[in-house]
Amino acid sequence: MNSIKLITDSASDIPQETAQRYQIEILNFPITIGDKSYESNKDFTNQEFYQILLTEPKIPTHAQITTIQFEEKFEEVFNQGYENCIYVSINRLGSSTYDNAIMAKNQFYEKYPERKDQFHIYVIDSRIYTIAYGYPVIQAAKKIQKGISVDEVVSYLTDWFESVEVYFAPYSLEFVKKSGRVSCAAAFMGELLGLKPIIRFKNGEVSIIEKVRGEKAIIPTLLKYAENNMIPKTPFMVVKGCLDEAAEKLNKEAEKRFRYRSEGIFEAGAAITINAGPKMVAIVIKSKNKS
Repeated sequence: MNSIKLITDSASDIPQETAQRYQIEILNFPITIGDKSYESNKDFTNQEFYQILLTEPKIPTHAQITTIQFEEKFEEVFNQGYENCIYVSINRLGSSTYDNAIMAKNQFYEKYPERKDQFHIYVIDSRIYTIAYGYPVIQAAKKIQKGISVDEVVSYLTDWFESVEVYFAPYSLEFVKKSGRVSCAAAFMGELLGLKPIIRFKNGEVSIIEKVRGEKAIIPTLLKYAENNMIPKTPFMVVKGCLDEAAEKLNKEAEKRFRYRSEGIFEAGAAITINAGPKMVAIVIKSKNKS
């Protein structure tokens, strides 16, 4: 058995079959719909959740993965005989989940001080969302299966998170307005004027970098920013909600412009689309502008 256990959370949007193939453990975010609680990535498919978002009168909410859950998980991994445990977290600035994992790590060693030399816990803040951190976790899992050291895995992940960027565009402002990504006033004026924000996620921060008029301008603008900022020939991928046609077009145009194939089109899960909405597309790149 390999000495490294790799864990992430469901906001990484790693497909379940991929997680199983590469032995990546996924901790699911709790989702509340009405007065009922569910687990993202478990109790409904992404497509089913998009329909929930579009039809529920009240937008569902999600909570954090708790300190107790992390403590229990770290103890479980130790008892399975692993020497190292790496947890890659959703952006710390957008969720307290990272801080809960750090607290759990500290409490684990306070409870079992003798285990510090036997069992090493690494908690890594991805500083990003969706497959932008799911993809490097998949690659790290492949490296682990080939037998590389824990230091090499951590170094690979750290390097990725220092340079990854996401350029994201919502086709509807309803969800980003309620999540606070766009102010109510700005969203209202944007809807009146037909403006769509182009949003960049980088180094934990969220910023509106341009507003374009009409949906036709979205994909060319996303490609403009991706092409201007990406390291040539590095992996890129597309993220989508329910807009299959727009995602296929973005992916096709990106492959044509960059002259090599993408890593694929990935569905955004519940923890992401609650805030972004299901009517969205995004492109993930490795940027030449490091954090």
